[in-house]
Amino acid sequence: MRGLDTQQSRMFSYVSPEQRVPADHPLRPVRKTVDTVLTALSARFEKMYSSLGRPSIAPEKLLRALLLQIFYSIRSERLLMEQLNYNLLFRWFVGLNVDEAVWDPTVYSKNRERLLEGDVAEEFFQQVLEQARAADLVSDEHFSVDGTLIEAWASQKSFQRKGPGCGAPPDDPGNPTVNFRGEKRSNETHESTTDPEARLARKSGGQEAKLSYCGNVLIENRNGLVVNTELLQANGTAERDAALLMVEQIAGDQRVTVAGDKGYDTREFVKELRAMNVTPHVAQNESRPAEAQSMDGRCGMRAMPSASGSGSGSRKYLVG
Repeated sequence: MRGLDTQQSRMFSYVSPEQRVPADHPLRPVRKTVDTVLTALSARFEKMYSSLGRPSIAPEKLLRALLLQIFYSIRSERLLMEQLNYNLLFRWFVGLNVDEAVWDPTVYSKNRERLLEGDVAEEFFQQVLEQARAADLVSDEHFSVDGTLIEAWASQKSFQRKGPGCGAPPDDPGNPTVNFRGEKRSNETHESTTDPEARLARKSGGQEAKLSYCGNVLIENRNGLVVNTELLQANGTAERDAALLMVEQIAGDQRVTVAGDKGYDTREFVKELRAMNVTPHVAQNESRPAEAQSMDGRCGMRAMPSASGSGSGSRKYLVG
């Protein structure tokens, strides 16, 4: 018999968000790990907040909401609050009751920025890393480095010529009309008025240049976990500079290996790694002149396996 298309909603529900989330959902082990870390940080939170005044957003809920925004690539705080309003999975992860009101996006942003200014994010990362080390999930011998461009929160219109009084007065101070045609812009002659430390950069040829920073990670090769991060100005050598900074912070004095793509294939970088008791595994950049590449008599060349797993590909890397 055909069922009725009843539109009347029930006034009461006896099913909690905990029961709604499947037992094998990937966020369940993440929530368990996060709760363990937040419990360890409770004393730190107590010192950051005053005992007087109105209660603010719980720092534990702020950090859980921030993780959701990262995991699901939610592009804005306003959209995150919208998701928290009706998404039971998100409510369960953050720790909001079904009928609990979500926060105003501006209030959430201000509270989050104040929390992260206290270096809580770095301590949170280190606590998670300690859990991985305790479970023997982190290699202490074999690592990889990589970098990418992180787009700055600055518009192309803010990238203006340096110096006072340059250019015509804006037709609209709030949102001026800017014509870039025929104008040669570079980091030497221009800078952003809203984010002066951002640099105009692009990851590879054929891509548009954007105001960016260079984000870098050091990854252990056993389970692919990030063990260190560095954020530098995008100056052309930032990836190699950040790699040396992160490798220098590896604990112990034993010899380790560090792998990198062809962007790290320079004589200076490989020389610095060897001086730090590090064996480089760097992909050869055949587009560079031979004198600029890092190959020498101590380096052996091996073929990289193809993506399909059968045979050898054309890419090669050096070990030295």
